[in-house]
Amino acid sequence: TCPDCNGRRYKASTLDFHYCGKSIADVLDLTVDEAITFYSEPAESAAFTKRHQAIVRILAPLSEVGLGYIRLGQPLNTLSGGESQRLKLCQLLSGNEGMSGNLLILDEPTTGLHFSDIERLLGVFQKLVDAGHSLLVIEHNLDVIKSADWILDLGPEAGANGGKLVGDGSPEDIAKLDTVTAEFLRRALNG
Repeated sequence: TCPDCNGRRYKASTLDFHYCGKSIADVLDLTVDEAITFYSEPAESAAFTKRHQAIVRILAPLSEVGLGYIRLGQPLNTLSGGESQRLKLCQLLSGNEGMSGNLLILDEPTTGLHFSDIERLLGVFQKLVDAGHSLLVIEHNLDVIKSADWILDLGPEAGANGGKLVGDGSPEDIAKLDTVTAEFLRRALNG
């Protein structure tokens, strides 16, 4: 820890400047959800309110994809692969792309997610599909698999004994097959 800035990465003169009671280091230490709350509070003037609304509009997709716990100043190289993939989805959710028809390829985006965050992510997937995007999701999570429009089941086993198309179709179609995926999918669809 730097003895001059005490790990806050700014000169004292920069840290002396406060906005709504917080220095830049304080703001960058907020989680996304904390920042949304902070910038949702009433501001002194209409100009600040518009700026705050713009900040909340930018941060909201991060919370929507389950990244509300990351800190605003968190270095990108500390994010996991799943976090990085979900971060990329935010650009499309923010409406800044101005286009539809993108093909999004996601590799195990639910890894490490809590069940409630997986449900949120499924909502985001549907929102993206509704906006005209296509998603190809490589996934083992049964909640994601049973929510798919179309499944490509690869097997018959893993590794060198796999990689062949053993079935394709809707979740209900796949559940009728005699594959490992079908066995687990039947239980997920019936439970």
